[in-house]
Formats: sequence, C-alpha cells, structure tokens
Amino acid sequence: MEHLENRQKVLIMIAVMSAMFFAAVNMTIVGTSLPKIVAQIGGMDYFDWVFTVYMLTSTITAMLVGKLSDIYGRKIFILIGIGIFMLGAFLSGTSQDIIQLILYRGLQGFGGGMIMSSAFTTVGDLFAPRERGRWQGLLGATFGLSSLFGPTLGGYIVDNFDWHWVFWVFLPIGFFAFALILRLYPSQKAKEKEPIDFLGSITLTIAIVSLLLGFTWAGGKYEWLSFEIIGLFSLTVFSLVAFVFIELKAKSPVLPLFLFKNSVFTVSNIAGMLMGMGMFGTVMYVPFYVQGVQGESATVSGLVEMVMTIAMVISSILVGNFITKTGKYKVVGLVGILIMAVGLILNSTLTTDSTLTILILQLIVIGIGLGVNMPVFNLTVQNAVSQKYLGVATSAIQTFRQIGGTIGVAFLGSVMGARMENELSNAQPADMPAPPPEVAETMAHLQNPQVLMDTAQLERIQHELPAEMSPVFEQFISILKEALNSALTTVFLVSAVIVTLAFIVTLFLKEIPLRTTNDDDEEGKEEEAIMPTTQNQ
Repeated sequence: MEHLENRQKVLIMIAVMSAMFFAAVNMTIVGTSLPKIVAQIGGMDYFDWVFTVYMLTSTITAMLVGKLSDIYGRKIFILIGIGIFMLGAFLSGTSQDIIQLILYRGLQGFGGGMIMSSAFTTVGDLFAPRERGRWQGLLGATFGLSSLFGPTLGGYIVDNFDWHWVFWVFLPIGFFAFALILRLYPSQKAKEKEPIDFLGSITLTIAIVSLLLGFTWAGGKYEWLSFEIIGLFSLTVFSLVAFVFIELKAKSPVLPLFLFKNSVFTVSNIAGMLMGMGMFGTVMYVPFYVQGVQGESATVSGLVEMVMTIAMVISSILVGNFITKTGKYKVVGLVGILIMAVGLILNSTLTTDSTLTILILQLIVIGIGLGVNMPVFNLTVQNAVSQKYLGVATSAIQTFRQIGGTIGVAFLGSVMGARMENELSNAQPADMPAPPPEVAETMAHLQNPQVLMDTAQLERIQHELPAEMSPVFEQFISILKEALNSALTTVFLVSAVIVTLAFIVTLFLKEIPLRTTNDDDEEGKEEEAIMPTTQNQ
C-alpha cells in the first residue's frame, strides 16, 4: 500500500479518520448523557458496567485483531469493526433496560477495538516511518476532537431531544466511512496461512479481563485486600504465566514474546503505560475541582476541559509535521512529557481561592504536553519492528496504554479517597455543634464529597435544614471543599510523579533513524521483528 498514489492515500486516511472519529465520539458522548439515560431506563446499580464492558471488549479485541490483521490484512477488520460498531450503536439506542444497554455497549466495544487497532496500523501500511509523524498527529487530533464535541453534544441531546439520538446521531458518518473504505481501501492478499493461536488468545483474554476488573473494582466495589480482588489479581498472574509458556511454544503466537527483546518496543510500551496512568490524573479529576471545589456547573467544567483539548489537538498536528520534516522524535517525546509534568505540578498548587483563569492556563500547558506526545510512541514502535509485525506491535502499545489508564484511575482514586478521609478527620473543629437528631441523617449525606458535584442536591439539603443550622452547614461545606481540594492537589502531584517516571523511562529510548520505506530486507525471518538498533547511534 505504500506505493499507492498520494491522492488515494489521502482519501483512505480521510475514510479511516472518519471511522475513528465515529468510534471515538460515540465513546465520549455517553459520559455526560448516561445519568439521564439511566434515570429513564433504570438500573443505577449497574451504571458503571456501561463503561466497564466497553473498556473490556475494546481492549481485548484491539490486541487480538492486531495479530490477525497482520495475516489477513486491515481492510476486512476495519469494515467488520465499523459494521459491528454501527449495529451496537443502533441497538444501544433501542435499549429498554440497563442490561440491554450493557450488552449492546459490549458489542460496540468489539467493533471499536477493531477500528482503533486498524486505524493506527493503516498509517504504517500507507506511509514509511519518516512520513508517519504527520498522520499519527492527525489521528491524535481526531481523537481529541471527539473529546471536544462528544460530551457537550451528549448533554445537549439529552436536554433537548430523545436520548436515543445520542447513539444514532453519528450513524451517517459510519455509513460514509464504510463506503469509502470499501471502495478505496485496497484488498491485501492474505499471507501464507498460519495456525491461529486460540490457547494463547484465551489465556491473554483472561489475563486482561481479570487485571482490568481487579483495578476497576478495587477500592470501590470491593476493598483492595478483599477475597474478590486478591482472587482476580491471582488469576491475572496465573494466566500471564500460562500465556508465556504457551507463546514460547506456539507456531504463530498472538503476541510474539521476542518483540520484547527489542528495547525500543519494550521502553515505548512501558512509557506509554505510565503516560496512560498519568493522563487520567487530569482527564478524570479536573471536573472534581471545577464543580466540587469551585462550585461551577458541569457545562463550565466541559468548557474548561475543552480549552485543554484544543491545545492538545493543535500541538499534536504541529508536532506530527515537525517529526515528519526532521525525523527527530526522542527529544519531542521528552519535551512533551516534561511539559505535561510541569502542568500537573502547577495543578498541585491550586487552592480553593484559585481562579478558573489560572486553571485554564495550566490545563493549556498539560494539553500541549499531551498533544506533543500523541504521535510519538506509536511511531517509535512501528519504526522498530518489521512490517510483518506492524499490527501486533501497534495493538500492543494501545493495550498497554489502556491498561495504564485503568490502573491509573484505580490508584489515583484510592489516593484521593485516603487523603480526603484523612483531611476530614483532622479538619472538623471540636467546637462545631453536633446536629440535632432530627437532621443528623440529612447532614450525613454531606460526608460524601460527590455531593459537592451536584449544586441542586446541595441546595435541597440546605433547604431541609432548620435556619439555625445554616452556619453549621456553611462551615461544613467549606471544610469539605478544603478537604477535596487537598485530595485533588495530591492526585495531581502523584500524577506528576508518574509522568516523571515516564520521562526517566523515555531517556532509555534508543532513537533509530526513521525508515524511508516499508520494505524489509529479509522477508520470512523471525529475527526480522527486531530491526537493527545498534547502528547509527
């Protein structure tokens, strides 16, 4: 595909970016709209599973499809992925209860994993590594744009239209992308038939599912040292050990372990996982500060993060072009990580009196850092392995990043909860009068910091209290905001430490020249997976 006319390459990339935007925006649009959807169809106890099931199915599929697409080509999988995703989106809009919605979102996840894996790998099929920076930057920008429009549009739809349109509004883009890819994307001749590594795929799936569920449930649904969480992590370890033994003997392993002999592949995946952990320190917890500490609405919170996303999109495009022109990527990655760490450290200095202007400026710094890093690690992995392993290598970096994000959410959530509990236990003054028995239950609701995210609930609680309790209420809300601010600044600081670890790991990244062709010198050799990393250094 590298030798196609430039016009056809551009059209294929437009189709791929349309498919990627379709998948990504359907993922982000649900966040703001789901509370109102669940309020209508019921099932609040299973609320989290709408997100969890998508994460599980998309992560597993991305990893497994990477290997299969190396054998059978990308076209068939991106078409199947779009078809499954569209079906899942349509069915999600017809859900009558929460169980149906969870099942249909799981189906969407299978399609989404195929689309994402195939999209990033297609860049490697169409362009030589030296040209990929520009397009990797554009794919990163496409993902950023979905984060820009999705949440705002989701809230607008559920506020003004029937909620079903949250899942249906972008279906025309899916049809458009499917038609373009079907027409323009050249069919690739399947390589020599290889046995499918079913046993390795099953054990890898068990390992990923148990790991992600363990970190998703730990500290929330179950205690970290509970039987359930220890059991899930034990299953993860057992499955990984079994997976290693299986892959060492498999004729066509789903994840060739010799790829980890390539230091560029290993370092890039570790750095990508750490970046995934640190990134959620911003994405997940900034709304807590805007809404909980500052007392602003969800709309304002969305607009604040929108500024960060715009900075990320612009910097991703600019840096992608810079890499293509200069061929330099290690220094770009280091600078991007450093900028992001500085932004997170600045966020750790926020107080209850900080202005939104200060927060926005700091989020712009973080957004620039995120955007600068967007094109880097996909490019380093793709440049370091043979073309025949392009799909599995690209899927690996996405999987490690997703796993890092899941671990980050759980770990940072525990950090926030522990610091919040400690601050509240130390902050309540001894002379604060105890509430009368008849209002004690109402005041108990204020022990949950989530109540700060809902100004309407706060007003309702205040109206339910006797007038003489108003000073106590105001004092307790002030204490709660101080505790939440302290917890959040700790989260930002820990995120900065994690990102700094990614910086240290990236220092060990060997910068090998970006290849100017996709042709491998020695086809058919297993050692081909490990490109020369000792020359030109």
